[in-house]
Amino acid sequence: MKIFCHVPRENWIVDRMGKEFVTHSKHSVSTETIEADTEVIWLFASWCWNQIPVHILKNKKVLCTIHHEVPEKFNKQRKENFLARDVYVDHYHTYTKETYDLIKSLTDKPVKIIPHWVNDKIWKQKSKLSCRQNLNLPTDKFIIGSFQRDTEGSDLCTPKMEKGPDIFVDKVVDICKFRDDVHVLLSGWRRQYVMSRLKSAGIEYTYVDRPEQNVINDLYNALDLYIVSSRCEGGPQAIFEASCLMKPIISTSVGQSFFLSKDCIYKTAETITPKLIDLSSSSTEYNFSNINQLLIDNHIKQYDKFLEEIL
Repeated sequence: MKIFCHVPRENWIVDRMGKEFVTHSKHSVSTETIEADTEVIWLFASWCWNQIPVHILKNKKVLCTIHHEVPEKFNKQRKENFLARDVYVDHYHTYTKETYDLIKSLTDKPVKIIPHWVNDKIWKQKSKLSCRQNLNLPTDKFIIGSFQRDTEGSDLCTPKMEKGPDIFVDKVVDICKFRDDVHVLLSGWRRQYVMSRLKSAGIEYTYVDRPEQNVINDLYNALDLYIVSSRCEGGPQAIFEASCLMKPIISTSVGQSFFLSKDCIYKTAETITPKLIDLSSSSTEYNFSNINQLLIDNHIKQYDKFLEEIL
């Protein structure tokens, strides 16, 4: 079976996942060329769908992945774009019930929920101390991590509200009320809003700008706690990555947080307390056990099967 997996080429997580599918699928998959005998076009980057000529979409089976939609941003223009693309789509794929419900409200095409896979080939547990030393991080601090883009690109100061950067800083401030050794570790694009607020609050932080994959692995391993503060998500990937590395994580009830122990979930407006961040090893082990059900070598088979069903 020949599949063309369309990725955005934006140096983003979707590009990496597309490459992973090429490597681990049992099918013949390309992210470069749509050949005459390509049977399925997978719009893995749905927002770039019009990069593919309409006459090609008309003559192939088309799968479209909707990673997530932000309700407040799903305006008339986005709805019109969805409906224009829907003409050529045969099947949809998403990760959460919330996005499933949105898609079903707009189309009668079939929709399938399949969670993300976890590439355990790149997420490796390492010594916290050695990672901190290699990254020139303080070895005696309680390090809290956040590795996602959360400032709008239009002006680099407006918070990307669906990612909850305001919530993240509020929670760090909460923790600083009962700990005096907090250090924040940031990476990813567009962290200007968070850095500005941390600086105003007098909270120490380190920012690593768009690190390579192996460095991100070390960043996770250097942590004492990872905080997911999003209001809306398709993933986020941090839930899978931190859990795979057995790192304590607390999260809003968002995206695929249903894989986490209930002890790790907090409400958006909830004040962070010592009890919430004093996560037991059983919570971390619970998360690790759940995420291990999604390891790439096995979980990719669900995607292969789904694509076969579409054809």
